[in-house]
Amino acid sequence: MMRPGPRAWLAVLARWSWSPRALGFAWTRGVCGKLMAEALSAGAEAGGGLRTVTQHNGVAGCDAGPPEPAGEAAEPARDFDERAPAPAPAPAPAADAGKRKKRRGGAGERVVPPPKKRRTGVSFGDEHFAETSYYFEGGLRKVRPYYFDFRTYCKGRWVGRSLQHVFSTEFRAQPLAYYEAAIRAGRLHLNEEPVRDLDIVLKDNDFLRNTVHRHEPPVTAEPIRLLAENEDVVVVDKPSSIPVHPCGRFRHNTVIFILGKEHQLKELHPLHRLDRLTSGVLMFAKTAVVSERIHEQVRDRQLEKEYVCRVEGEFAAEEVICREPILVVSYKVGVCRVDPRGKPCETVFQRLSYNGHSSVVRCRPLTGRTHQIRVHLQFLGHPILNDPIYNSSAWGPSRGRGGLVPKTDEELLRDLVAEHQAKQGLEVLDLCEGDLSPGPSDSIAPSSGLAKDTSEKVATAAQKIDGVIEAAPEHLDPPERASETDDLNQETDPLCAECRLVRQDPLPQDLVMFLHALRYKGPDFEYVSPMPTWAQDDWRED
Repeated sequence: MMRPGPRAWLAVLARWSWSPRALGFAWTRGVCGKLMAEALSAGAEAGGGLRTVTQHNGVAGCDAGPPEPAGEAAEPARDFDERAPAPAPAPAPAADAGKRKKRRGGAGERVVPPPKKRRTGVSFGDEHFAETSYYFEGGLRKVRPYYFDFRTYCKGRWVGRSLQHVFSTEFRAQPLAYYEAAIRAGRLHLNEEPVRDLDIVLKDNDFLRNTVHRHEPPVTAEPIRLLAENEDVVVVDKPSSIPVHPCGRFRHNTVIFILGKEHQLKELHPLHRLDRLTSGVLMFAKTAVVSERIHEQVRDRQLEKEYVCRVEGEFAAEEVICREPILVVSYKVGVCRVDPRGKPCETVFQRLSYNGHSSVVRCRPLTGRTHQIRVHLQFLGHPILNDPIYNSSAWGPSRGRGGLVPKTDEELLRDLVAEHQAKQGLEVLDLCEGDLSPGPSDSIAPSSGLAKDTSEKVATAAQKIDGVIEAAPEHLDPPERASETDDLNQETDPLCAECRLVRQDPLPQDLVMFLHALRYKGPDFEYVSPMPTWAQDDWRED
């Protein structure tokens, strides 16, 4: 087989007319397979007799997507994915039109599409905002329960499996009895046809739709204040406890939805993220052009970020620079730690005040790793005063100081989950009870007496829920037949286990973590939020 020479490669690259930066992005998105196929085709034209490369399960010569996390099992699906329509593919160059059409006709050949448009705005319409409404109680913003369609296409690993197998191994947020009752109520659809039997075998490209009664955790009633708005950006002061965009159990109780429903600010482009429990400056672009410009500034290290936090103990008076690498322990639970195998990062700390018990510290992250400030402060022995993850006893007696954790990662995760489960605070970890069910890739066999006791309580509660679901009527009106003006029909549902649970509301102060994004500065902008009350010099712990 003759391989294409340098001239063939250069001809392909010249025809695409991409910059080195764009080419690097395209390579990671899977376009390298297309380039390789064209190069081989060019080589065939030059040398003759070269056969077409057939691609199986991906592109030739490179990975089609990001690699799996090392040493971590694939995350089980929590429920059906909430998917937005994919952007239309970019048109092919005119010179390639003939070849593209010819290649698509090849038997057994998979064509890699061009890269999707980057950073499309998060778009929700009035029909989404009208799904439900807010109400305020006890210092909390609450969402009235509502019906919602979870949708997903059949994943490759499901092909040839029955619905019963998929639900019992991956969609563990509900017991099988729930899905059997949902079938009787006409709430489960396959290719827009009502499902009659869980034994049905899935095929490639099957489309599943599951109508559920959705409950969202409460967040703080503190309003989202606008710090600045112009034709390019919207900048807000995000309160603690509110996620930036829909994720997990949160949809309406998110910054994106609140801005759309209460401020008519729609199709925004998030320019950066803040953890749900982190407050402070949060920026959105109004157009894709502005979004790309500011992200270019981020890549070129032109954006300065400054945070303020309150930590345990007396922090050093002099400036402290921490350069410890950070490793993600679990993407699912959202836990990281200092580890030599982690990614390099750097944070600069400077103490602002000390009240005899805790210190206010200014933090300047020079890189953008997950939980970077929180992990570095834990390593330094000064975790954030009320950090529910990195100031937890689950890390051991030293609470992770100096990277000392006297347990395996699996034991650490189990003990963290057990601690929050006992406090009914799994939302802090963005988990639900269904994620804790033992499965082939995810065992929660806690390593402490507390965890064992909690697991037994959860199992008992699950048995009670199963009994109620199994006793559900054979014929239930689907939610779409319920009167939209009858709040009772929307807020209670005979199949919903959450409707029968009595959860204690958190106190507003329990939803605040002492970490605040104080300032974001770029080449031509600077936005600052007010200093939070807990960072004032005269603040005292209760």
